[in-house]
Amino acid sequence: MSFRTPYFLVDEARLLENLTLLRRVQEEAGCKILLAQKAFSMFACYPLLRQYLAGTTASGLYEARLGKEAFGGETHVFSPAYRPDEFDQLLTYADHLVFNSPAQVARYAPKARTAGKSVGLRINPQCSTQEGHAIYDPCAPGSRLGTTLAHFDPSQLPLLDGLHFHTLCEQDADDLETTLDAFEASFGPWLSGLKWLNLGGGHHITRPGYQVDRLISLVRRLRQRYGVEVYLEPGEAVVLNAGFLMTRVLEVVENEMQIAILDASAACHMPDVLEMPYRPPLEGSGQPGEKPHLYRLAGPTCLAGDVIGDYSFDHPLTEGSLLVFQDMALYTMVKTNTFNGMALPSIVWRDKEGKETLIRAFGYEDFKSRLS
Repeated sequence: MSFRTPYFLVDEARLLENLTLLRRVQEEAGCKILLAQKAFSMFACYPLLRQYLAGTTASGLYEARLGKEAFGGETHVFSPAYRPDEFDQLLTYADHLVFNSPAQVARYAPKARTAGKSVGLRINPQCSTQEGHAIYDPCAPGSRLGTTLAHFDPSQLPLLDGLHFHTLCEQDADDLETTLDAFEASFGPWLSGLKWLNLGGGHHITRPGYQVDRLISLVRRLRQRYGVEVYLEPGEAVVLNAGFLMTRVLEVVENEMQIAILDASAACHMPDVLEMPYRPPLEGSGQPGEKPHLYRLAGPTCLAGDVIGDYSFDHPLTEGSLLVFQDMALYTMVKTNTFNGMALPSIVWRDKEGKETLIRAFGYEDFKSRLS
């Protein structure tokens, strides 16, 4: 079946490879893994995911409701600051609520505990392990995310069931170990009296070469040393390499080089390309100079910087050429927008037998309904 480009394609077989590995980590480490919906919220495949994962994490009311209603299992929520007018409603969906500061704990934790919810505090262990991605470093100087040791209030421990930290971004277990050493040095004395520890996301568990056994060993160590239940909440690792963005060339123009204008936009459909920034993998392409035909791939919006990157090809691109961007399930569908009146990409599911099914198509009303 042919679908109108651009569209996202999510592949069940690749998704199952990731889920199988994540289930192995849960079973061997004795931990629980949650889907971070901020990275992937394609609820059409939640029935599959919930066969492997323990629940979802959310950053606010709408994600929490989606996780509770469409996924089930445990629903965990963290927000840098909760809205007073939404908190009571949030309590109807969340099982775990993690607060960002002692002030938020004092304000909301008593009500959450009265409602039978598990309560946690996010910690900033002040241990940066990232290089080159300051925008994604919760431990950067001046970060608003998490409570540092200087502001930690041990008198609030009776209100807390657990602690949470999230410091990684596409990183391996060695960086987690470095972070854990710093975390335990500062906050270890209080862990033994708590029920759980959440290690956050950013664990690239399903990436080839990731130190899976090292991760399992670290989780086991925490459980044995402190008697706590351990949670991981990856987003990328769940759908890594399981999605594609299919797009076609609309026209090829020239200005000192060949420029292929696509029907997919970096600004609207691949925003992490500009935010991260990064050069997304493209099937059958090479680096500039690697293959004989070089093109700058760009979107159709009026934004001058709507550029995906420079790629080389074995053969010339022409109007209608199909291009397949890889690893396009994570941080794509959740971030798309309709700037400039761009239509949102459709969403297509490919099952393990290879059958492709249109899950959702978007049109003018989806654009108009956001405006007034």
